[in-house]
Amino acid sequence: MTDRDALFGRLRRWPDVEDPTLQAHDASDALILDEAAKLQRELGEVVVIGDRHGALTLGALDAGATSVRVHQDLVVAERALVANAAELGLEGFAHHRLDASLVDGATLVLLQLPRSLDALDEIAELIATHADERVRVIAGGRVKHMSMSMNALLARSFKHVHASLGWRKSRVLHAEAPLRPGISWPRSRTHRFGDTSLTVVAHGAAFAGTGIDIGAQTLLQHLDAMPDASHAIDLACGTGVLGTALALARPGLRVRSTDASAAAVASTIATAATNGVADRITATQADGLEGVPDASAQLILLNPPFHVGAAVHTGIAERLIADAGRALAPGGELWCVFNSPLGYRPLLDRIGETRQVSRNAKFTVTATRR
Repeated sequence: MTDRDALFGRLRRWPDVEDPTLQAHDASDALILDEAAKLQRELGEVVVIGDRHGALTLGALDAGATSVRVHQDLVVAERALVANAAELGLEGFAHHRLDASLVDGATLVLLQLPRSLDALDEIAELIATHADERVRVIAGGRVKHMSMSMNALLARSFKHVHASLGWRKSRVLHAEAPLRPGISWPRSRTHRFGDTSLTVVAHGAAFAGTGIDIGAQTLLQHLDAMPDASHAIDLACGTGVLGTALALARPGLRVRSTDASAAAVASTIATAATNGVADRITATQADGLEGVPDASAQLILLNPPFHVGAAVHTGIAERLIADAGRALAPGGELWCVFNSPLGYRPLLDRIGETRQVSRNAKFTVTATRR
């Protein structure tokens, strides 16, 4: 066992979902660090993007990096890194937003490849625009989640792109010589619902991008049936579609939107502003409904994820449903949409009286009253 193996073996996912089937690292983390070592230069200052629970950041520091600027989209990932660093006694990293300050003057960027091509495009444009002209990007991932489209996309922002040999079902893409394309994010798209139009604004890592996923479309069909409320919560808000649509339909309503993703929160803020309801929507990056008092919410809307990272897993949805039950006021309602084959109904029944509003082969909509 190498020292790095020992380091990786001590990493935890907490406070992210923990399960014997889920790990805090994988072979791509090790491959990225190995490819960085092959550059045969002192690491110095390193930029890390997409670190899931600290493997890249702490691995770089352990290998001699003097400092690390790091961006993690999920707040639970940020907290996992902090907790793992404390456990291992490592320091020297600082969290940044996905903006120019993250990559300004950088000469080495270690990247866990996002599954979304839009997210990769946004990251590549940012690095190419603001990093040093000598910057080297080492971007790795599991082969089953990679595609030739990633190579082509990186080639829009960098003159030279090539792939490493595969190792333990992982591979790395190297990119250098930035083409300085300039930033064109966030992006937007307008959708129509009857006589109402809604413009969705999205950063690359936001789920569904500028589209509206089928689950959200299904829940939007029932806005008129939802109870009157002066305040509502858009839980796991994504790009803010549900909260913004509800605010547009009810001019007196105020919405509190929360999501663990920084990209989602930034997208929600932009979506609300573009649709003229920014004065009635607040968006906060949070783990579930932390900060929301018990028994205080009149109306909660939830379109929960059915995956954790790349793995199909109900852990996040289970936590969100339980947190919604804690926050619901007596008489308050949780309106939830989920994939029909998933067994969420027992979880909903635990927090209140649940009725089925609609169901088809793909999606079920429920309303749960506390």
